[in-house]
Amino acid sequence: MTGSRLFSPRWLAAGGAVVLAAILGVTLVLQNSGAACAAPPSTSAKKGKATYFFMEGTLGNCSFPSPPADDLYVALGQHNEYSQGAACGTYIDVTGPKGKTRVKVIDSCPECPAGHLDLSLKAFQKIGVKSDGIIPITYKAVPGAAVPGPLSVRVKEGSSRYWLSVLIDNHSNQLSSVKVAGSGGSFKNASREDFNYWTIPSGAGNGPFKVKVTDVYGNSVTVSHIKLAVGKTQKTTAKLGGSVVRQPETATPAKKAPAKKKLTEKTTKPTPKPTKTTASPTRAPLLESATTSPAAPTTQPAQLDANLAANADAPRCS
Repeated sequence: MTGSRLFSPRWLAAGGAVVLAAILGVTLVLQNSGAACAAPPSTSAKKGKATYFFMEGTLGNCSFPSPPADDLYVALGQHNEYSQGAACGTYIDVTGPKGKTRVKVIDSCPECPAGHLDLSLKAFQKIGVKSDGIIPITYKAVPGAAVPGPLSVRVKEGSSRYWLSVLIDNHSNQLSSVKVAGSGGSFKNASREDFNYWTIPSGAGNGPFKVKVTDVYGNSVTVSHIKLAVGKTQKTTAKLGGSVVRQPETATPAKKAPAKKKLTEKTTKPTPKPTKTTASPTRAPLLESATTSPAAPTTQPAQLDANLAANADAPRCS
């Protein structure tokens, strides 16, 4: 269920007749036929407009138990950028007349066309004036955005050994697949729902479960000891955010640096030859997980943009 927006400026902007037609003509689909093979989203800046809305105590269509702690969130057009729930949990940088802010996708907006972002009031006021109601913006997806904590897994109400549905949070990038293995069993593929849960219609037993989560950039992590605890969010120590580079799932021992020789009175420290040095740009933070160490080298920012553009139409589903 989406948040209440009867007094949102975006409704006024749409026009009464258009809004009424949208209400009567739109049916919120709670389940789709399965998870499509998702490609990395475009990171190019886009122009659009923004309005604001209030959650008023109800869940967004992404089904997160509560809004982000910083109250910075956004609803995307249900029939385009929301992508049947694929955008849930990702982050977008939005720039308006007053400045820039980063928001988390937690809801869909049935009446919003592509380019129309419906922001939380706090996010709207960071980049615009509330009394304006509608403001021009530019916005872009943020691969590898920082997340507030490790992955969490929530088992949906109604789940049992015969039917299982889980919600994954704090993953930063769009997810391409979620797989679940019961105690002693093999992994089963879950299907993504429009409301952001991942479902196995036949269930996976009584648990505890292993849950393997993979994003559209190929980053993957497996969490264990997930209980069949209906309606409860279970925190883990695994992280799947802050990187758009594939990381190994097994630990590789680090090589020890050779011991430095101590200088004595009989030895003199050689004068180093002058060498040319260049400043290295800041690198994106690497993926951390309970099962990964050390991190593989990242690409330089210019290479990263080129890689993302080249891979935009090349899905990497597991």
